Amino acid sequence: MSHRATGVRLRQHVNPLSRTFQREITVPEWSSIYANPAQPLHLDIGSARGSFLLQMAALYPEQNFLGLEIRYPLVVAANERRDRYQLSNLHYLWANANVHLGALLENLPLQTVSIQFPDPWFKRRHHKRRVVTPELVDTLARQLCPNGRVVLQSDVLEVTVAMVAQFRAHPAFAASPADWLSESPWPVATEREEYVLAQGLPVYRWQGQAFPKDAVIPSK
Repeated sequence: MSHRATGVRLRQHVNPLSRTFQREITVPEWSSIYANPAQPLHLDIGSARGSFLLQMAALYPEQNFLGLEIRYPLVVAANERRDRYQLSNLHYLWANANVHLGALLENLPLQTVSIQFPDPWFKRRHHKRRVVTPELVDTLARQLCPNGRVVLQSDVLEVTVAMVAQFRAHPAFAASPADWLSESPWPVATEREEYVLAQGLPVYRWQGQAFPKDAVIPSK
């Protein structure tokens, strides 16, 4: 697909395990990114063109928003849109969540995480490329504020079930319900979500809560 903002031919799928996406990145100086870096942070893993976060940041100026995307041209275009709207609580960053997440989130007040319509990587031999891994779940469990939330959404049942299983296998999320959310917790839909719903197709949604180690975890 062509990316109109840059004129670059953009691949729909990239292999996150390739060497290109393993190289180190520089962690930004967050005080130069956000007007108030102490505000609660919403992290969107796989932010694509960034429309979801752009709208969320405008609606919730009391929160900061960070979009991670592995396709660099999309990051450039999203930050250009952010600048046009003069949103000082929003940033998009090129990163591989399975490689860079721990370093990026250190010292940030991570409150909510969204992983929405990730690449399903249907072939079994490609499952290892899926974004939700035990290591990613563990990183989020360690970095989330007490009682922080993770929201998963996909139109592929198999993918959503697999993601939920990864989270509920971790002690910090074990008490989270297995039931689907009846509707999105956000007032904004992603571009993919709008497309799927317009086709009359289902979206599978789940919300997990990260309980601190010393908390009294409710029974399932």
